[in-house]
Amino acid sequence: MTAIPAPLTPFGLDLPGIRRAVDAVLTDFLHHKAQAAVENRLPGEVTQILGDFLLTGGKRLRPALCVTGWHAAGGHGDISPVLQVAASLEMFHAFCLIHDDVMDQSATRRGRPTIHRTLTQHHKNGRTAAAAERLGAGTAILIGDLALTWADELLHTAGLTPGQLSRVLPVIDTMRTEVMYGQYLDVTAASRPTVDVEQALRIVRYKTAKYTIERPLHIGAALNSTPSAVREALSAYALPLGEAFQLRDDLLSVFGRPEVTGKPTLDDLREGKHTVLLALATQRATDTQRANLDHLVGDPGLDDDGAARIREVLEATSARTSVESMIATRYEQALAALENAPLPPAAAITLRRIAALAVERTS
Repeated sequence: MTAIPAPLTPFGLDLPGIRRAVDAVLTDFLHHKAQAAVENRLPGEVTQILGDFLLTGGKRLRPALCVTGWHAAGGHGDISPVLQVAASLEMFHAFCLIHDDVMDQSATRRGRPTIHRTLTQHHKNGRTAAAAERLGAGTAILIGDLALTWADELLHTAGLTPGQLSRVLPVIDTMRTEVMYGQYLDVTAASRPTVDVEQALRIVRYKTAKYTIERPLHIGAALNSTPSAVREALSAYALPLGEAFQLRDDLLSVFGRPEVTGKPTLDDLREGKHTVLLALATQRATDTQRANLDHLVGDPGLDDDGAARIREVLEATSARTSVESMIATRYEQALAALENAPLPPAAAITLRRIAALAVERTS
């Protein structure tokens, strides 16, 4: 592996440069997997479809945080192994998204057909529509499983020392456990409008705050011998920012522009996702508004008119305004955690930039 220096700039870490470098690792890895598939007469569409999914769109937030965590804990010099660990997080994220889309029966992701829809089309010839859909879902699960396997391969071939592996593997195990529990809480709470804001926040913490922000930072930091003060500072920053990130996502899923977000604004409402936004609206709704929510949220046949009626309730109850306020509060908490934190200046600057990107985004 060619040695690559840490991508420092006067404005912190070079985030676009990190993204390009991680994409280069993934591209090279998938190229070798595609070659191996040809040599062994294995289905070529597997690496093609997974590669298209991985390398088209995506924020690369977790890899960026992994590299930033490494630098925050004193990392310097050759960053090549760190980039491959960061790439393994993106491969693991592909596994999560592919399975999530199957569970949610989502039609699009990042403005493109989801993998199970792509595979349904790929396998439709000579099959009934129902058979093609079953096969599309089944093969998507297999490709997701393969992404999980390859995430491990990327990690274990990154050239880490035994000490680095002994520190990083428990953090990765914890991250994976937490996100599975978060996903379980998410799918089991769907289709049941409720006033339980704390339960909605619990889902946010495990499915997003820890998985998306905190653990990638911890994984990068674990590649060095991290002082406890650094780890604590990273958590104090990560958890409120992770909640703000998901709260923004919940708003975009209902009020966003599909041509920008790459996702229809009906999906979460049709699934009846248990979000803070809907919990607040349900808590504050009049009897008539509550009846509308009970009738419309979680309806798989929900149309644009029905979604508009839900949005009216979200606005009228000030649930949308309250969530915006929660985002702002958590953003300020994240920034405050960086004040006087024992972090290198470039890491602190980069974390501030990432925080702004996470809460001000439109997709």
